Amino acid sequence: MRQLTALDAQFLHIETSTTVGHVGSMILLRTPRSGDITLDALRNIIDPRLHLTPVLRQRLVGLPIGIGPMFWADDPDFDIEFHLRELGLPSPGTDGQLGEQVARLHARPLDRSRPLWEMYLIHNVEGDRQAVYTKVHHAAIDGVSGAEVLATLMDITPEPRMVDQPEDVWDPQRLPDGGSLLQETLSSMAFRPVDAFAGAARALLYVASLPGVSTLPGMRTVGNLASAVARTITRGALDMPPNRDLTVPRTPLNGTITGHRRFAYGSISLDPVKQVKNAHQMTLNDVVMALCAGALRRWLLDHDGLPAIPLVAAVPVSVRTEGDESGQGNAISVMLAELPTHLAEPHERLAFVQQAMEVAKGQFEAVPATILQDMAAMVPTALAGLASRAAYRMGTAGLLPFNLFISNVPGPQLPLYVAGAQVAGIYPASAISDVSGALNITLFSYDGALDFGLIACRELVPDVWNIIGYLHDELDALMAVSG
Repeated sequence: MRQLTALDAQFLHIETSTTVGHVGSMILLRTPRSGDITLDALRNIIDPRLHLTPVLRQRLVGLPIGIGPMFWADDPDFDIEFHLRELGLPSPGTDGQLGEQVARLHARPLDRSRPLWEMYLIHNVEGDRQAVYTKVHHAAIDGVSGAEVLATLMDITPEPRMVDQPEDVWDPQRLPDGGSLLQETLSSMAFRPVDAFAGAARALLYVASLPGVSTLPGMRTVGNLASAVARTITRGALDMPPNRDLTVPRTPLNGTITGHRRFAYGSISLDPVKQVKNAHQMTLNDVVMALCAGALRRWLLDHDGLPAIPLVAAVPVSVRTEGDESGQGNAISVMLAELPTHLAEPHERLAFVQQAMEVAKGQFEAVPATILQDMAAMVPTALAGLASRAAYRMGTAGLLPFNLFISNVPGPQLPLYVAGAQVAGIYPASAISDVSGALNITLFSYDGALDFGLIACRELVPDVWNIIGYLHDELDALMAVSG
């Protein structure tokens, strides 16, 4: 058995009737000349590669009363047939119909009595295409490890590669009984107070730097007091990040979400994005943030909801170390960056983004990489679910930590294939909640393009496809001011 970290468990605790804790992706395929790929062909690729990602054959176990940590254990009843499914779109199988189908699949929670993933082969996509939609629970993967899960499915040639099989045949044991789970739980809880105390000591120093925490009554005072004590002990040698007074505006993106979803996707060529980057001596991610700022400005104007101050975006950052070979669970942190939606001119938005990202990176680098894990570990296991759900209700209480997530996941710059079909695009579908906003923008760089996947609340952002169009318009505007 392998215990979930406190941060991994948070993605289980946040689930409600309107919030799911999984992340997904939609892979668009060009159907090969030999004809549609079949579910059998997909199964023949995945089945011999399951050992490359052990969590795909593991399920959650824990004490039935819900007190204590959760563990991953090999599922003796694992049945790949349950996880692989197929469906067809009604004619003509447009992009809009595909997006609607993915949104419906994405809105459904995963079955916790089984390994937490599903994969759908979708037929009849117009333009001689098919699609593969996959979702995996965020408790099992983050963006980087999620890309590794996709890598088990894809190949660099039309002919699928042969994968070396492990010497030991997979032979799962029976699920642990109550006595074994109790013993593991007591053992874990024996060490948890020590870990939690160490984490709390680190976290309290930087509590005012955490996304949204400084907005809670009294938390900035706690952070300042902890910092003052630490500086006294270290005689001023402690290097603390400067406090930023970020004001998060209320927008049409921020409200009580429903359980319904919208999904839109689209690709932007990487070459013009690089031209803008080079013309203004920016990073690629800076240009991505400027693209999003311009597109969001257009959408907010459409809804008479453009604030006079910048939006605040949460940007996930991988903190997975080079020596971490597990590739499982979450090794992430978050930095906050201002988005200049309040500025009308493209060149002004570029300059603002460049400076805002430098400030955000400076503060992020001054905070320990384990800060989110430390904060999660501070909460007693028995109260973790209540604490998580309370934190995720901050948005409805008007305590916004940020307006939305924007995530940029690096990917391979070469063509990939699934069962002989060339991958035309890889479009992420992440998660939304009351606290994180009704829209999530995640993109994956693949084979000379930036593939954007936008997941949104259907009621708050019904016209999410418009934002895809606005991203293209904004690139044209940025190119026009980039010589």
